Amino acid sequence: MIRFEHISKVYENATPHKDVNGVINKGDVVTIIGPSGTGKSTLLRMINGLEKPTSGKIYFNDEEITAPGYDLLNLRRKVGMIFQSFNLFNNLSVLDNLVVPQIDILKLDKITSRERAMETLKKVGLDRQAGKMPNQLSGGQKQRVAIARALVMNPEVILFDEPTSALDPTMVNEVENTIKWLASNNTTMVIVTHDMKFAREVSTRIFYMDEGEIYEEGTPEEIFDHPKRSRTKAFISNERVLDLNIDAEKINPDRINDMIRDFCKSQKLDEKYLYNITSVFEELVLQCILSYKKDAKIAFSVFFNGEFLEYKVKFNGDRHDPLQEDSISVRIIQSNIANYSFRYHPQSDKQNSLKFNSQ
Repeated sequence: MIRFEHISKVYENATPHKDVNGVINKGDVVTIIGPSGTGKSTLLRMINGLEKPTSGKIYFNDEEITAPGYDLLNLRRKVGMIFQSFNLFNNLSVLDNLVVPQIDILKLDKITSRERAMETLKKVGLDRQAGKMPNQLSGGQKQRVAIARALVMNPEVILFDEPTSALDPTMVNEVENTIKWLASNNTTMVIVTHDMKFAREVSTRIFYMDEGEIYEEGTPEEIFDHPKRSRTKAFISNERVLDLNIDAEKINPDRINDMIRDFCKSQKLDEKYLYNITSVFEELVLQCILSYKKDAKIAFSVFFNGEFLEYKVKFNGDRHDPLQEDSISVRIIQSNIANYSFRYHPQSDKQNSLKFNSQ
């Protein structure tokens, strides 16, 4: 369906693509992951004709869409694109956001366009919002309207450029569930995302982009559980780390507990690990460190190595080993840790450094 052949993209100060080659088949749900700056979103924009490669060719249904004179309007009838910033027409109602493109591009009459629009809004659970303006909707609802606007055009492929990155965490789930519903209906999709849990759940294949190419590709299990190449392994390993930078003067314990819970879900860690991380955070950070230094700046890191949790905790201030205190909090922590070490770095902005493992 879609094929890239030796794609390069060169900007004045960057070369995100050097030699991109790949194939997306009908019915695939391909998720593109990788470090920032590796050209993931640029590749989507080239598939939709919004940008042109510096060299190389892109084919859609065996037609070269990068050829001079290719009809991009015809391409966009077949390829829908969802942007992270929604790109809705703010001066039009929800319904008219779906009606106008059908009239302008598909040349349908107004009655047919409205009927199709209402049917599609019902599919994404927004038919009751049809008369509202976009500024009356939540971020998640806006993105679902954007998805409905793409669907009503009956595209052969839908492209998603980080569809949840602009959303409040409470709204992410409704958009991800909509995309999962599309996947269950064999909709061909290409998705750029930083949400590894979502990528694992929704994809049939993963493209990991790095070093100017599709560095490694495979099923979610192959990429996340058994990556073959070094940079893929490093990237996936880093995704298994929970990094929290905590400012004592702005701390939100409930938000941090939510992030811990999300991390455990993403790594498929059971309640035992959830309790472990939450307990270390509450007893070590909240009780021990903040009782010593109320304006502390803390770096709290947890890595799951497949067997046990590895903790690194750093904070500023005079030399102070919180686990040398005689308190109930310390006893709770010490009952379940191994390989504990403490260092003081007088030249560092995080002078106190603790490392330990925990089951």
